Amino acid sequence: MTPSNTGTGRSGAGDTAVLAELERLRESIDNIDAAVVHMLAERFKCTQQVGHLKAEHQLPPADPDRETQQIARLRALAESAHLDPAFAEKLLNFIIAEVIRHHERIADEVVTGEDIDAAGVSQAAG
Repeated sequence: MTPSNTGTGRSGAGDTAVLAELERLRESIDNIDAAVVHMLAERFKCTQQVGHLKAEHQLPPADPDRETQQIARLRALAESAHLDPAFAEKLLNFIIAEVIRHHERIADEVVTGEDIDAAGVSQAAG
């Protein structure tokens, strides 16, 4: 990386230290992003199991009371972590919508006996 592509428009001896710090911070961000992806994968493994349990016992895919509790809980956690609670709520709502979509797909599989992939396409054995 050269001083001309850092966006600072400055050059000099301090640039090397700034670029090194920028690289260090970006490596940390990359590691955190990887951890977030792995944590989401683990979360979705659990929610898939919940979806199967709900489907087997004819429970609805969505649980509005649980969702309301989780949103309140996550907003409080975000606030204590100095993260914007509105952002945390938006993120959780996005995740919840995806979980419900998965639960609906799983319920459809149980009803039809077909294996439906993530795109909603039947994978029934021919």
